Amino acid sequence: MPEPVSYPMKIVAHIRSDFATKFGVPRQSGLVEQLRATVVFEPEYRDPAALRGLEDFSHVWLVWVFSQAVREGWSPTVRPPRLGGNRRLGVFATRSPFRPNPIALSCVRLEGVETDPELGPVLRVSGADLVDGTPILDIKPYLPYADCRPEASGGFTDVTARVLLKVDCPEELLARVPGEKREALLGVLSNDPRPSYQADPERVYGMTFAGLEVRFQVAGERLTVVEIARA
Repeated sequence: MPEPVSYPMKIVAHIRSDFATKFGVPRQSGLVEQLRATVVFEPEYRDPAALRGLEDFSHVWLVWVFSQAVREGWSPTVRPPRLGGNRRLGVFATRSPFRPNPIALSCVRLEGVETDPELGPVLRVSGADLVDGTPILDIKPYLPYADCRPEASGGFTDVTARVLLKVDCPEELLARVPGEKREALLGVLSNDPRPSYQADPERVYGMTFAGLEVRFQVAGERLTVVEIARA
């Protein structure tokens, strides 16, 4: 058997998103297409030639690091939140961040390749599920002929219903959110930011979004926003 080999990785970019913390980030990419984010390259990789031809693709893969979930060691089993945190599955049968290597993969829509006067070439993307500042290891184009498998089975996710919540947000509170970010916030809330195992209708939850602290309660399938203020 060959000796174990380690392969050094370089951070090629970081993402700028509206999520300062993990709480509230959609559980998968693409669930809230209204979310907008920017991929900012490290100085070493701000060469426009490296992106030549990327603008012809509608979607890209982001390969990134679970930088807020790095742990010493690993466990062969984890408790997927989608199963209520009550059932253990093999780590390689889930997308848990607690893995031997804290690497993640997200498919996002490429809204545009632009040139910033200070940052050089940047990518405008939508549907990203990354915390602000997350390091990105690589970017690859999404290839429909190879990456799309309509006949694929989804394992345990096929039998766990995805329920969108009805969001009630008073107009005077929603008005505190920048106009271009309101639909994204409502989309995030409708996807139920709470851990799956928490269902106390009296509890007030709080999440940070776009520099705002959003507080809400959930009763059944209805989410009510109770406060929106500057974080």
